[in-house]
Amino acid sequence: MISSGLFILPGIAFSEAGPGVIFSYFIAGILMIPTVLSKAELTTAMPKAGGTYFFVERSLGSFAGTVAGFSNWFSISLKSAFALIGIGAFTKLFLPDVSYNTIRAVAVFFVIFFTFVNLLSVKTAGRFQVIFVMTLLLILISYCFIGYRFVEPQRYIPFLPYGVKKVISTAGFIFISYAGLTKVSSLGEEISKPGKNVLWGMLSALIIVNIIYILVVDITVGLLPEEILRKTILPLHEGVKVFGGRIGVFALTVAGMLAFITTANAGIMSASRTPFAMSRDGLLPDIFKRISKKGVPYISIYFTSLFMAFMILVFDLKNLVKFASTLMLLLFLFVNLSLIMMRESKISSYKPQFLSPFYPWLQILSVGFYGFLIIEMGTTSLISLLIFFFLSLLWYIFYVKKKVMRKSALMYIVERVVLSDKVFVSKTLEEELRDILLERDEITEDRFDSLIRKAEILDIDRKLDYEEFFKIVSSVIEKRTGISKEKAYELLINRERTSSTVIGKNLAVPHIIVDGKSIFEIIIVRSKNGVVFPDNEEVFVSFFIVCSTDERNFYLKSLTAIAQISQDVENFIKEWLKAEGVEDLRNLLLLSSRRRD
Repeated sequence: MISSGLFILPGIAFSEAGPGVIFSYFIAGILMIPTVLSKAELTTAMPKAGGTYFFVERSLGSFAGTVAGFSNWFSISLKSAFALIGIGAFTKLFLPDVSYNTIRAVAVFFVIFFTFVNLLSVKTAGRFQVIFVMTLLLILISYCFIGYRFVEPQRYIPFLPYGVKKVISTAGFIFISYAGLTKVSSLGEEISKPGKNVLWGMLSALIIVNIIYILVVDITVGLLPEEILRKTILPLHEGVKVFGGRIGVFALTVAGMLAFITTANAGIMSASRTPFAMSRDGLLPDIFKRISKKGVPYISIYFTSLFMAFMILVFDLKNLVKFASTLMLLLFLFVNLSLIMMRESKISSYKPQFLSPFYPWLQILSVGFYGFLIIEMGTTSLISLLIFFFLSLLWYIFYVKKKVMRKSALMYIVERVVLSDKVFVSKTLEEELRDILLERDEITEDRFDSLIRKAEILDIDRKLDYEEFFKIVSSVIEKRTGISKEKAYELLINRERTSSTVIGKNLAVPHIIVDGKSIFEIIIVRSKNGVVFPDNEEVFVSFFIVCSTDERNFYLKSLTAIAQISQDVENFIKEWLKAEGVEDLRNLLLLSSRRRD
């Protein structure tokens, strides 16, 4: 939760923005709010491994998903590599003349260590995290509380020596320090009750972390002379020397190690879930989706760790941080675009348990801000980003495009605009989201659900009287059961004239008993402009039930299920008439909250 960047980046950031770096941290925290809210909504709708990658791929398509997948994987891995270099840098406190190659060797050792920790399972790795984070928070709060008394106000003057623009652009550089706040979305499948835990987990983490960051940076700026703060790679350690002596330095060393350890450990845990999810979707080879007996994607963990070790051995610290921040900003831009695509697709099975407020303006503004910060990262980062895009495009063209034909939410929007009759080519995304919701809500399908999955659903536009309506449905009954349409029509008419089958406002359940055994069929009809039943009752929803005498008990259970589905009849009719097509109608029934046997 607390980024390792807090122990290294404030000095580098101060050299860019002066004391205004305090505002840079505040701005970065504020700019995290749209992404936290968007990710909370997307995660509660699609709690799947891969998190950001999964959202982007399903909403914007396979190419965007490829870019987002690699961006997510690499940015978290780069941040973790940076954290491990930080662990190595602490050796300078004890061996001032230690070489940078030795620091790298220490970092690679810890890559190996945390690889084994994560292979044990999320639960084992999570136990380490809780203990480390609580100790880290205690030390940092003590640093702020004691250090406040030694702050010298003149160190804040001038507050904005390089102007407001530098303060804003520096917020982009330190953005990687906030990236860990949304890692939980990558573990969506492994989190119980995501609708409750994801939102409050990310929001509470954002509030706590932002306050801690601002206070720590504020105190550090007030403690240190400008010439020291600009040059030091361990600004908090220099700060604690002002008032804490050896005990303070030791405590901050422990805190720094805990920050680097939690960042690296959580990074491997989270980053490895992305190649696992990409492999499951066909964007990477099948080897990445192999799972150990302990339930962890061990091949993905191995490759993530190898990539981190490579980056540690090849790249310097500042470039690691800048490129990681650039990729993270790109990801967050994609996340907010993804939310817009999912909302505007009108897919009926997109049912988040939390809705982001101030939609779509919050998401649109955040896309603009993230784009601005990416541009402000500088020429080197932009060139690196273009190379990254080019390599991702090559991978998409020569590997992904041949294997993946999924339709994204974006295509749903295009088809709805272009095709006036709203007849879509594919419903794979809609069906996938429906299955995710069934798993999320722990819905175990019963026999009634199985019938709904296979049922014929008619969508009739014109206004009808009940006799003409029954003739149309009788033809379907003939096709589904073999009973002649004339016989079916006669039974329906006689049943209706005996007593009305309208059981609620705008809802009817016409039913007939036929000869034979183990016969049970449901035909579902939406009549957009209504069907006029006897006594001028207008019906928009009809469940036709055809069953043999031995199915009477299940017939009664089916009536109970229909009653539970439509218990809030006004809202049900509203959703029924608003549904986009036949599959939306089916999903409305399958995803309903009713008691199942």
